[in-house]
Amino acid sequence: MAPTLPRTIRAVDTEQLLDLEREAGAYGFSQRLPVDWLRDHLVPGATHYLFPALVHHLSHRPEVSPHWRCELLLTAPSGEQFLSLLDVLPATFSKLPETLDATFKTDIASRMERAPAQRAWAEAAGRLPKPTRKKCHEPETPDGDMS
Repeated sequence: MAPTLPRTIRAVDTEQLLDLEREAGAYGFSQRLPVDWLRDHLVPGATHYLFPALVHHLSHRPEVSPHWRCELLLTAPSGEQFLSLLDVLPATFSKLPETLDATFKTDIASRMERAPAQRAWAEAAGRLPKPTRKKCHEPETPDGDMS
């Protein structure tokens, strides 16, 4: 039986977040941000917040199914907060300590509802992650020039 989706918020510092993002990358999860981009746009000691929003099943990859798709409230050096998503294994999430009281969790949930999405936040200041896929190019002409 799959673990029940917890209705809680966990706080992580930037280094813990980078570890979670690395783990998501190692498992090939689709909801994650590039670690280098995060390192460039987050303060090393900042606190970020994870909220498990849904259970995600991958029938073609039972070794990582189910996992939890978490809403992630990130804090930039400017103090701005923005929302992203991060796929996390239930066992990994369960190891994160419960450090927030109910009142603070309510405040964080409210901030998550108001925060701009990572893409909108990054576009507003020209901070989008570099594409990881190669762009398609027009074929070269026989002499090597692009026409």
